[in-house]
Amino acid sequence: MPTIRSLLAHPEERRPSPPAPRADLFRVFGVGIGLFAIGLIVVLVLYLTDRGSLESVAICGTGIVLGGLGLLWARRHR
Repeated sequence: MPTIRSLLAHPEERRPSPPAPRADLFRVFGVGIGLFAIGLIVVLVLYLTDRGSLESVAICGTGIVLGGLGLLWARRHR
């Protein structure tokens, strides 16, 4: 069993790292966009009844736009 000091001095003696797990990012971004869309509907209702702020609407809209960009990225990097 190699010591920590010898492993730090010679990292090539370590076992190889396991492969990263594969995830369907298209589905992850889709769920995120759906949640931001639900949030946008709630925030719009609150804003129209003078209980919400325009900043909240902008945050949800930005989340949807960034999620859409994430969908494009996920589709390109499958």
